[in-house]
Amino acid sequence: MTLNLAAVGALLLCVSTSLFHITSAEDPYKFFNWNVTYGDIYPLGVRQRGILINGQFPGPDIHSVTNDNLIINVFNSLNEPFLISWNGIQQRRNSFEDGVSGTTCPIPPGRNFTYILQVKDQIGSFYYFPSLAFQKAAGGFGGIRILSRPRIPVPFPEPAGDYTVLIGDWYKSNHTTLKAHLDKGKKLPIPDGVLINGRGPNGLSFNVEQRKTYRLRISNVGLQHSLNFRIQNHKLKLVEVEGTHTLQTTYSSLDVHVGQSYSVLVTADQPSQDYYVVASTRFSSKIPTTTAVLRYSNSAGAVSGPPPGGPTIQVDWSLNQARSIRTNLTASGPRPNPQGSYHYGLINTTKTIILASSPGQVNGKQRYGINSVSYVVPDTPLKLADYFKISGVFRVGSISERPTGGGLYLDTSVMQADYRSFVEIVFQNNENIVQSYHLDGYSFFVVGMDGGQWTTSSRNGYNLRDAVARCAIQVYPYSWTAIYVALDNVGMWNLRTEFWARQYLGQQFYLRVYTASTSIRDEFPIPKNARLCGRASGRHTRPL
Repeated sequence: MTLNLAAVGALLLCVSTSLFHITSAEDPYKFFNWNVTYGDIYPLGVRQRGILINGQFPGPDIHSVTNDNLIINVFNSLNEPFLISWNGIQQRRNSFEDGVSGTTCPIPPGRNFTYILQVKDQIGSFYYFPSLAFQKAAGGFGGIRILSRPRIPVPFPEPAGDYTVLIGDWYKSNHTTLKAHLDKGKKLPIPDGVLINGRGPNGLSFNVEQRKTYRLRISNVGLQHSLNFRIQNHKLKLVEVEGTHTLQTTYSSLDVHVGQSYSVLVTADQPSQDYYVVASTRFSSKIPTTTAVLRYSNSAGAVSGPPPGGPTIQVDWSLNQARSIRTNLTASGPRPNPQGSYHYGLINTTKTIILASSPGQVNGKQRYGINSVSYVVPDTPLKLADYFKISGVFRVGSISERPTGGGLYLDTSVMQADYRSFVEIVFQNNENIVQSYHLDGYSFFVVGMDGGQWTTSSRNGYNLRDAVARCAIQVYPYSWTAIYVALDNVGMWNLRTEFWARQYLGQQFYLRVYTASTSIRDEFPIPKNARLCGRASGRHTRPL
């Protein structure tokens, strides 16, 4: 967005005086000025109070290139505190900017905060969203795309067009009503519908020209449901998953679990007419479905008849598809060297962490946790308490590295891990639902998934050659998923379920990746414009 000269000058001054340590001079800067407001929206035909960014629902896309610096000034015109988090942006050495309650102070009503991000050594498709309370159920989300630098080869020809496709389940109720329901200790009902780019059935069209190929960047920004995405009579060629170029496998439809992002190529190779674009829920008793339209420029007719059906409750179908998603070892990533040059399968793991979800009642109210701990948001962001050495906010080791089997209890759970360790994390799902987990600050290798209980012998089936690297992963009912992650990013990082009601009610914790070093080669100091709140109020960031 274009800013007035005074605003640009002020932001440039801020950048030049406080961010010299973050980036080198040749990395470009891009400036955004966002006003966050309430506004009436009608995605499912009834009026709701949505969260808009610059009057838009969904919010504006962020277009960037590897290593760009993004200066995003967010003005909060709501009547409640607000934060934006950047799903998949790794915030290298800088978890202060992560935009979740454990790292960043909320933006008070009527105030602003300028995020200073660098998409360091990243490419791919991601999204942003409101991270506080239950605001995600009102909008405020949008797409993020990071293009390769001009001299870095991309393993497919440049498409004729590039579309952001944000899919997700949706409630007709306002987010404050849903939050109040959860605060009473109750579970939420099944969502009322599914949206594509904030629109209900047939509320949106994607325009194409015959014989041309288009890129669709699909993100599930919903609240709980896995969704199946498909286009009538067209194939989807998968090319990228959350920053990793994949083997270019073709699918008739694609399961996109909540919190995940995929890029597919679609070729307009059918007779010239309109075709359904469909997103429907998976693994649910009811199958909420929505449609958009793929419209050929010389279309001879509108869509007619029922939209094409897709898979519904079949777990094996989804599991086999997930296992087929693999890294293209010869393609470049954000750098010119091949993605396969990092041989993760030859590295010895230093620790195994096993995580299991823990539903239950605490003080007569529904709560959720991980390894029996239900996370409680403290009065001070964990990262600020850590930086200023404020005691009493959290305890390192307040969550076990293995399931305890004990009853669910409340705590501000923080797990410590050593900087530069190489860790195996196993997500064990003992419930009859599909779970989805996200780890901020990292991309990890999905080395295995299967039914039943994980044991050490499960490692015999690991993919140690071309597992896909990503930041969000599903765990099927009564199953496990294992990942390898190189902990090379110092900071306080949120590990959470993407089932948003469960996240709100405690199914999350923070991973403190720690080093005693104070060198900026390992972690940047606190931003000079950082907001200070809670027990950090009245402290000072750094002198100019």
